[in-house]
Amino acid sequence: MIKIYHNPRCRKSREGLEILEKSGKEFEVRKYLEDVPTKDELRDILRYLGISAENLVRKNESVWKEKYKSRKLTHEEILDALVENPKLIERPIVIKNQLAVIGRPPENIKKLIY
Repeated sequence: MIKIYHNPRCRKSREGLEILEKSGKEFEVRKYLEDVPTKDELRDILRYLGISAENLVRKNESVWKEKYKSRKLTHEEILDALVENPKLIERPIVIKNQLAVIGRPPENIKKLIY
């Protein structure tokens, strides 16, 4: 099953959703701002992506700049920040069979689903 972590207000996320819709494949949409991933789910996502927690952070968000940018955070502290402020999670994320991509650019999604 394919799953997209989606933010309807994000253009890149909407483009990613459109790619999935046009693919004709079954998929699940998770609006992660409303249904926030747990730390364990984020750990799985990071493992599927093969990246560190820091690389999942949207560092241009004001909440990151105001609360976290100047601090040296551990992996667990970054996960806590992502759970507390899901807006900081890079998007969209698409998962298929324990592999994942960040849809920036959206064409990354095509590589995963085809």
